[in-house]
Amino acid sequence: AATYMVIITCSSIYCIILFNGTFQKAMEDGGSRVLKERLEKFFHRYLQTLHLQSCDLLDVFCGISFFPLDKMTYLKIQSFINRMEESLSIVKYTVFLYNDQLIWSGLEQDDMRILYKYLTTSLFPRHIEPELAGRDSPIHAEIPGNLQHYGRFLTGPLNLNDPEAKCRFPKIFVNTETAYEELHLIVYKAMSAAVCFMIDTSVQPTLEFCRKLDSIVGPQLTVLASDICEQYNINKRISGSEKEPQFKFIYFNHMNLAEKSTIHMRRTPSISLTSVHPDLMKILGDINSDFTRVDDDEEIIVKAMSDYWIVGKKSDQRELYVILNQKNANLIEVNEEVKKLCATQFNNIFFLD
Repeated sequence: AATYMVIITCSSIYCIILFNGTFQKAMEDGGSRVLKERLEKFFHRYLQTLHLQSCDLLDVFCGISFFPLDKMTYLKIQSFINRMEESLSIVKYTVFLYNDQLIWSGLEQDDMRILYKYLTTSLFPRHIEPELAGRDSPIHAEIPGNLQHYGRFLTGPLNLNDPEAKCRFPKIFVNTETAYEELHLIVYKAMSAAVCFMIDTSVQPTLEFCRKLDSIVGPQLTVLASDICEQYNINKRISGSEKEPQFKFIYFNHMNLAEKSTIHMRRTPSISLTSVHPDLMKILGDINSDFTRVDDDEEIIVKAMSDYWIVGKKSDQRELYVILNQKNANLIEVNEEVKKLCATQFNNIFFLD
């Protein structure tokens, strides 16, 4: 059942539409033959990207991880996006991510959910960060007169100095108020910051445009990425390095697709490295299956064979799963610990008691 849910819920249908357009469009382009060809081509590649042995609750949710930011840094990013959209007038939509987490998006939620999954599980992992080789060698340092920066295209031209460089970008279809729009997807990255620019396919990006984008975006995105990193580290120091908490949790909000996990230490397309035993992850999946069967708000408390307590809370389209390492606690104490967690981690979120 979990395998089925991952294949279906992980929005394979939305994924097809994002990169191929609607089924109706395929039928209009060439009837059932074209539709079958596109589906076969898509699933041949898509199924190879599914590593079912490492799938867990986050794959079922298929949510979006948001990067925590203070207001001033967020305003800097908003200002950067406004400047870029003004300088690069053919850009229709923009998305900004840092450290594989979303900060700002101009797309509809369902489109962003699939684009986010594509970026974080397919595109980003294919590109090794250049700064890992040493930050003393910016990408364009050898170009005379060029502002040194770490910016580079993840889609599009590989070498801007090559006059024969191909400016081909992936095409995506996004849902708007009127219809599905066909867009070029330009993904540009500097250090841990990535920005996606989407432009209408009626406009073909030229090498000159790509060079202009690189010269405008590269230096500013490099500085911005450095600012975000610095501010994040300051905020981390202010909050203090607390000792290992007695609980770990997964949170998901169905309304804005926000997900947060202290259980997952590292996630790649083929590896889901968690800090808890697989048996406990299976219990989380079982609780989630129970939640999907009822529409009402619900709470489930389980004591595992390993003496860990597992709590699942479903309230107002939000779900919270907590694993407590308090073997000698009773039900009342477990309930109190979960209340404390909700108060400290989710102080603006209402969970029914």
